[in-house]
Amino acid sequence: MTMTPEDATRFASNLDELVGAVEEILLGKNRVIRLAFTALLSEGHLLLEDVPGTGKTSLARAMAQSVAGSSNRVQFTPDLLPGDITGVSVYDQRSGVFEFHPGPVFANIVLADEINRASPKTQSALLEVMEEGQVTVDGQTHRAGQPFMVIATQNPVEQAGTYRLPEAQLDRFLMRTSIGYPDHASTIRILEGTDQRAHDHRVEPRLDADQIVEMAAMARTVYVDPTINDYVSRLVDATRSATEVRLGVSVRGALSLVRAAKTHAAGRGRHYVVPDDVKALAEPVLAHRLILDPEAEFDGVTASNMIAQVLIETPPPSARQAG
Repeated sequence: MTMTPEDATRFASNLDELVGAVEEILLGKNRVIRLAFTALLSEGHLLLEDVPGTGKTSLARAMAQSVAGSSNRVQFTPDLLPGDITGVSVYDQRSGVFEFHPGPVFANIVLADEINRASPKTQSALLEVMEEGQVTVDGQTHRAGQPFMVIATQNPVEQAGTYRLPEAQLDRFLMRTSIGYPDHASTIRILEGTDQRAHDHRVEPRLDADQIVEMAAMARTVYVDPTINDYVSRLVDATRSATEVRLGVSVRGALSLVRAAKTHAAGRGRHYVVPDDVKALAEPVLAHRLILDPEAEFDGVTASNMIAQVLIETPPPSARQAG
């Protein structure tokens, strides 16, 4: 089944409504909010690399409120244990059985704040639920809710006492981006609202959780021409053969780019993917998956530079080819 033009129009209208609702809280950040919802509707997770105080918690809370869902925030610290995230089994003396007490990961949107401050063992507690939407504790499997999304944050400046995210975990984030500071006009509007605490701001639900699950299923039906798949494959191959790159984009990264491009196309009211959808998402979807050669890093090369270079050097399919 392929998405119809009418489905695409309805999808774009719903997405615009969700983005507009959250933008009332996170002023002037339309692109970041749209990326976050694109990740949610692509059934993926988001990594935010940003300095403190830019609205990461507000973004997660507002997104959950806009879809009438639940949200939990976990502050990652060096002494955090895996059970503090996933939950634990506790023995009930009256019934004589172990009862599972779910952890904060059982919410629609989970904010993993400063994820790189916890030990690798604790970080790995998220791997199963991010990939499979379930948690296994004491041999028992417990399903996470639907929709489910992890928004993880890390501070790119302060690295003392942190543990670098392993490549396997980075690869499980559909996108990486940053919120950044608001522009001058948005800052003025924020300052004018200082009589109200940030926690007092609420977003009225625009859709319910079941509608989000339905939209995610709809996004999967967007048409992808074989020439688009060929384009994504050539982009990924180019990252692997670049001399500045030690480890290129994985197959999971290529799949993520196509999945996100489908959602991006539907969000623009189209029932098919065009090369511009791929280009628009290449940097947030692919850059964090690259491992650069140390000498290239020393010379000032960044992963974002590499993706931009690959996009320039890899010709997209023409309209004639796509037809």
